[in-house]
Amino acid sequence: MTQTIAIARRELLAYFSTAVGYVVLALFLLMSGMLFSLTTLHTGVEATMRSFFDLSFFLLLFIAPAISMRLLSEEMRLGTLESLMTCPVSDAQVVIGKWIGSVGFFVLMLAPTLLYLLVLEWYSSPDYGSIFAGYAGLLLVGGLYLALGTLASAIWPSQVLAYLVAVFFWLLFVGLTSWLPRFVGDPWSDILFRMSVEQRYSNDFAKGVIDTSTIVYFASGMVLFLTAAVKIVESRRWR
Repeated sequence: MTQTIAIARRELLAYFSTAVGYVVLALFLLMSGMLFSLTTLHTGVEATMRSFFDLSFFLLLFIAPAISMRLLSEEMRLGTLESLMTCPVSDAQVVIGKWIGSVGFFVLMLAPTLLYLLVLEWYSSPDYGSIFAGYAGLLLVGGLYLALGTLASAIWPSQVLAYLVAVFFWLLFVGLTSWLPRFVGDPWSDILFRMSVEQRYSNDFAKGVIDTSTIVYFASGMVLFLTAAVKIVESRRWR
């Protein structure tokens, strides 16, 4: 566990040693701030962050892959992955540590948006229960997206390719599970809706509802993608 935390800490600090981390952070805060002001700060509008959470879901389709694209791709490009694997750490510790580091950066990226609560509190009385659920949902969605991004970064040495593959995968997945069910009949439409990240997030967390089955859904996806990433890294050890 100590090795995993050390790798996560190293990865988190690496985001602030390059311009990429600051650019991603600035873009997210700029776009989320614009969305919040355009959709919420109006007279007569309910004091809720529902619009912010819904629109942030789509922002993460592009932001999360930008966070995760360098995790293992950069190690392969620099030739440091082999030396890292010779250290007294397991492949699982390397993958999970890097994923935790990316999640830590994602949490720091979300932290400034808590200032929106002060704005809502200044003008009205927001429902903190639904806001808490919304942030919990964003963390789960972000964790899932970053897990897939970790897998893409483990497969392709190119950061650009890892980013594009992750974005394409989620756009395709969202399309198949959120839009396609409208054109097919049961039982396929029901199955696809149950697999939809968008539907599970929008129908539960964004509305202030925390469903245990939805938490299991996101956790299972993270485990699946991270396990696949570990297997990919293990295969490189024996090449």
